[in-house]
Amino acid sequence: MTLSDSSNFIVADDHPLFREALIHAIHNCVPGAVIHEADSLASLYEVVEANPDADLLFLDLHMPGVSGFSALAYMRNNHESLPTVIVSAVDDPAVIRRAIQHGASGFIPKSSPIRTIEAAIDAILQGEVWLPDNVDLGAGGLDNEEERIADAMSALTPHQFRVMMMLGEGLLNKQIAYQLGVSEATIKAHVTAILRKMQVTNRTQAVLAVQRLTVKPPGLAGDVLPDEHAQG
Repeated sequence: MTLSDSSNFIVADDHPLFREALIHAIHNCVPGAVIHEADSLASLYEVVEANPDADLLFLDLHMPGVSGFSALAYMRNNHESLPTVIVSAVDDPAVIRRAIQHGASGFIPKSSPIRTIEAAIDAILQGEVWLPDNVDLGAGGLDNEEERIADAMSALTPHQFRVMMMLGEGLLNKQIAYQLGVSEATIKAHVTAILRKMQVTNRTQAVLAVQRLTVKPPGLAGDVLPDEHAQG
């Protein structure tokens, strides 16, 4: 990856303190980097569309509007030229393996000391796939159904993907239409297209498909920044 002081990065995380710490670490690695921030699925869409030539995306697994590997699968298939690194309070080796198998260029646990985060960013910018030392990528792979769901989800349009995530939250067509500012008929058309692309016959099956890509959120303690971040 060829970088300069004008390199563009996207940091998508809904925790302001961690965004600040991560941005600080990025600037330590690339002092003049331009960094764009997102704190939800909706704002991530806007930032990615406005910055199609971004060099790297740092993506949290849990943000408003999306949870788990759904956003990663979507981004990797619809923005193939944008490498994506997962940053998460989840540090389960099985989750980290799944992230890499879904196409992530690295996985940085939020509990990592600031120096480790900086070393990880530097390695990723050099083209390496960075993982914590305790992760064995050969220990297991994605099952066929999870791969199928991820591939099907990547075929959704941005609007369909957003509706799909809202279906996963249990919202009704009327509620989704209100939140997105469109007609209920438009949402119904999106749902019909989603069911066809996901190869399911009803909303319940669609929700179950989304859940196959979810990752259990960490406890509140997992989202607290280590003291070293604040000192970095």
